[in-house]
Amino acid sequence: MDTKPLTVDGFLDAVPTPGDAPYTARFQLVVSPTDDVVDDVIWSCTTSKPGITHALLTEIQPGYLLHVSGVLTQPDSAAETARLTVDSLEVLATAPARALKEMVIDRYGDYVVVFDADTDAVPVFTALGQWVGRAESPDAIGTLIEIHERVNGGDA
Repeated sequence: MDTKPLTVDGFLDAVPTPGDAPYTARFQLVVSPTDDVVDDVIWSCTTSKPGITHALLTEIQPGYLLHVSGVLTQPDSAAETARLTVDSLEVLATAPARALKEMVIDRYGDYVVVFDADTDAVPVFTALGQWVGRAESPDAIGTLIEIHERVNGGDA
């Protein structure tokens, strides 16, 4: 395997995940050598630095602009992807605040429902977070709660 030192700026593509070994993390970085989206490259990154791992798993969000340095490992076969092992990370800019897109959480006694303007279906949970089901429309919420209480013996 061929390795090279590399420093790039890129946007965190998705929520980082814990790595295979303890105190490690995996994440993907979108790097654009030009301002054209066609030229975007997604780098698969890993780190075993505890401070970076902690920041990735608890603080850094998708959309953050990051400056990372590490070692790029080129695979022996073309079927495998290159991997950037990150040794240093700096947040250059945070992600813009996301709009809620007309999503509303409401309470029905011991139940919580989530109204989303993009769909008629309404997810229903108990106040403790147990999944109850999905009502096909807001009109069906009461029926779903009644069925849940009948099956589970009353209160949520």
